[in-house]
Amino acid sequence: MSAIAGIYHLNDEPINLEHGRRMMKDLEKYPADDVQIWHSEKVFLGCHAQWITPESIGEKLPYYDQERKLAITADAIIDNRDELFERLQVDKRKRKEITDSELILLSYHKWGEDSPNYLIGDFAFMVWDESEQKLFGARDFSGARTLYYHSNGKRFAFCTVLNPLLNLPNMKKELNEQWLAEFLAITAPVDTVDVSITPYKNLEQVPPSHSISIYRGKIRLKRYCTLSVNNQLKLKSNEEYVEAFQDVFQEAVRSCLRTHRGVGSQLSGGLDSGSVVSFAVKSLKAEKQLHTFSYIPPSDFIDYTPKYLMPDESPFIQLTAKHVGGIKEHYLDFEGRNSYSDIDDYLNILEMPYKFFHNSFWQEGIFQNAIKEGIGVLLSGYRGNLGISWGPAMDYYAILLKKMKWIRLINELQQFSQIVGGPGLRRIPIVARKAFPIIERIFPVGGTHTEPTIINPEFAKKTNVYRKLKNYGIDETGWFSTPNVFEQRKRHFQDVFHWNATNTLLTKLSLRYSLQQRDPTNDLRVIRFCLSVPEEQYVQNGLDRALVRRSTENFLPDTVRLNQRIRGVQAADWVHRMVPYWKAFIEEVRQLSENQTLLEYVDNKVIKDGLSKIESGAQPDKADDPHYRILMHSVILNRFLNSFH
Repeated sequence: MSAIAGIYHLNDEPINLEHGRRMMKDLEKYPADDVQIWHSEKVFLGCHAQWITPESIGEKLPYYDQERKLAITADAIIDNRDELFERLQVDKRKRKEITDSELILLSYHKWGEDSPNYLIGDFAFMVWDESEQKLFGARDFSGARTLYYHSNGKRFAFCTVLNPLLNLPNMKKELNEQWLAEFLAITAPVDTVDVSITPYKNLEQVPPSHSISIYRGKIRLKRYCTLSVNNQLKLKSNEEYVEAFQDVFQEAVRSCLRTHRGVGSQLSGGLDSGSVVSFAVKSLKAEKQLHTFSYIPPSDFIDYTPKYLMPDESPFIQLTAKHVGGIKEHYLDFEGRNSYSDIDDYLNILEMPYKFFHNSFWQEGIFQNAIKEGIGVLLSGYRGNLGISWGPAMDYYAILLKKMKWIRLINELQQFSQIVGGPGLRRIPIVARKAFPIIERIFPVGGTHTEPTIINPEFAKKTNVYRKLKNYGIDETGWFSTPNVFEQRKRHFQDVFHWNATNTLLTKLSLRYSLQQRDPTNDLRVIRFCLSVPEEQYVQNGLDRALVRRSTENFLPDTVRLNQRIRGVQAADWVHRMVPYWKAFIEEVRQLSENQTLLEYVDNKVIKDGLSKIESGAQPDKADDPHYRILMHSVILNRFLNSFH
């Protein structure tokens, strides 16, 4: 993978090469295997290359194709190489040497602006079409790689990261209040719903699933990929669904293993990462040892969670590793590290505020440990919940109730109860409330709980942010207003913002450590397959997440594969870790509660309420308290805003 940059003059003025070189200079803080540039009179392209795949070693990038009059710079790993070779009729003798960027260029030459539709993988690229005098680029369907840009009507500039664009001549570093309003108003774990905007005025980004073209002075963004839940796959038996899943998932995992360095994987005690690891070992066939990296709490952590939660997943991880074999395990407790002490480092990495502080220190820590082991590709299973391991039992049983499929419902409830415990038929009221939400509205159980929102009401009114969020299914609580999980899943894949924050982090961590994280559960072929599978395959015989459980028989130990009683929780210790820093944390919150610049944007009453809760000392069992979370968000935001002064 790489960091790419470029400048294109929309008028007839020649580019100033010094501006392009300045952008490349700003990328020098990242490790590189090679740094190259290409330019014509009107276009500058640069690539700060990190060689991950075998084909990328020694790759000439940017690359100019003299015959086709096309130039490309790319940050890309293409996974459907074999399919593209056939479609593009590439000579079989050349296939081993051809690079992913050349494949993109050949695809553009054949299909033009439709070319992103044919590409599967993690990518962001820009192509200069000399014959058409057009600049064209795209970002993959989930936005696994970032692509920012700036245009002032005369100059168009782009880059993988923000700072090189901010340092261009005549650029002012100004806060984008619309971005900030969305960031503050949303309590869900996403940054903004509008992924075309950034925290900085005059800097935008190409959204996931979109292409961009700059032609005759006009910039045009176009969505090229839309995913939908269609449930059209009709196979003859359960066994055929399992075989079909195994085929598509094995191919996705195999595609993610392309590296001339070592292969690693994050591994928890659950199904998603366990499935990735078990299929990866099968693909590696002892050619390489798979390193697994697992986060565990520090030794002095006292587990306060209920019995159905597991902060330390190492017992299940060990079972998976022993069953799969061919694994070198790494258990990492990151003693002494915490979410508070890493804030400045993370702001430097991300170039923007963030919400996922609970896991920040160990996310980066795993990258740091993986690179020490010579890892080039680090696998994960982050996107499994709505894909390979989809299957919410109670919600599916609500469908059976609404369709009056009584016999199936009773059988399922009885089998479910045999697995998880408790009487089956007594769950019918729970199912009924899911099937008919009006029951909950008329006869609420336990009342409703609304978390405080941090945004200053006047700032929210000024930016009219809630009207915009409403269009994306988010109400004034800052959370998704759609109670139906099937509708939520549908919207998750139709909207493009859900994974933007995560992928921004992974792009920038990969650049810092020259280590690429790959997620087979996010492979477009896997996602499309999972969205086509009928719901009855996902909940079956008392099993939730039934398809992946059946598909990993013999791949995973049954204790892990069939576990429906215990759930891993990886952020339970974040307050415990901050105990040595708690006084400093309180003092910083007190100071920011008097900061008038910050209080233009955040609600000081919420800050004061939170402050009253933390002043008595750290309470590790309050890790889920929204006030604790809000205060951490406020500290992170305040430090970011200080960078403007």
